[in-house]
Amino acid sequence: MGHEHEHASAAGADRRWLAVALALLAAFLIGEVIAGFLAHSTALLTDAAHLLTDVAALAMALFAIRISARPAQGFFTYGYARVDALAGQANGITLLLLAAWFVVEAVRHLVHPTDSSGAAMTGVAVGGVIVNVLATAAAVKAQRANAERLSVRGAVAHLLNDLWAFASTAVAGIVILATGWTRADAVASLVIAGLMIYTGVGLIQASGRVFLEAAPREVDPLVVGTTMADVDGVAQIHDLHVWQIGPGEPAISAHVLVEPDRGCHEIGARLRALLADQYGLSHATLQLDHVGLSGDGHSGDGHSVQHVCSDTHGPVHTSN
Repeated sequence: MGHEHEHASAAGADRRWLAVALALLAAFLIGEVIAGFLAHSTALLTDAAHLLTDVAALAMALFAIRISARPAQGFFTYGYARVDALAGQANGITLLLLAAWFVVEAVRHLVHPTDSSGAAMTGVAVGGVIVNVLATAAAVKAQRANAERLSVRGAVAHLLNDLWAFASTAVAGIVILATGWTRADAVASLVIAGLMIYTGVGLIQASGRVFLEAAPREVDPLVVGTTMADVDGVAQIHDLHVWQIGPGEPAISAHVLVEPDRGCHEIGARLRALLADQYGLSHATLQLDHVGLSGDGHSGDGHSVQHVCSDTHGPVHTSN
């Protein structure tokens, strides 16, 4: 109950701060679109479209937090935790598609430049920096409430990239005001597109690791397996799998062969404590069996002999 209450509190903090960031960006987005059309600025319209993806990222993060908080039920025995990864993947794909479009438009405006208002670009960009700093601060607080949530991390990455994008637009506006070189507008668009590509690829890679059930980057399965095998009383470790169910929910399963003179429950408790304390793997599913002895622990044909644990509860399957 305490664990569930902690997650509920974190999710509530996520939603509150993300809602603040969403309101700030949505209001500024409307103003930037209007300014972009009035100033005939590709950079402003490009950044407005990027800002739209930030608004969408925040909205999806809010949706993912709400859905992933639902308990496991029916056919969804792991719950809805991976909705967070779906949101991250959707954000990444959208960023790449928009970036491709912006590159095409920027190149077109490099070849055929349009008249852009440097003053409008600079003014809107400076305002964008201020709004983005406030929105980013709110989103970072949401991320601190649950640092492992991919959708929130993606939203924060969007906002940080937008700071660079607004800075690029401001520089382009200053260049136009000082020199009259309107192609600076298109160059700023290319910079923004590059930032979008970088963020999009990162989000797709991170969500892909979740869907492919790769081990978390901070957990090396080989090291974990070796550490488990070194525990006194453990004979062998088989079928070791480490993956991530959802944000901050790494999991492990393994088949553990225990020495004949040791208790499976004792070894299982020690392994679970080790996995939780040393690697943060509190969701552990372990099948423990005794290994049979025939001289060197193998049968006459060289194959390992194993027997079901002699404990009164039979084979142990543990899951925290």
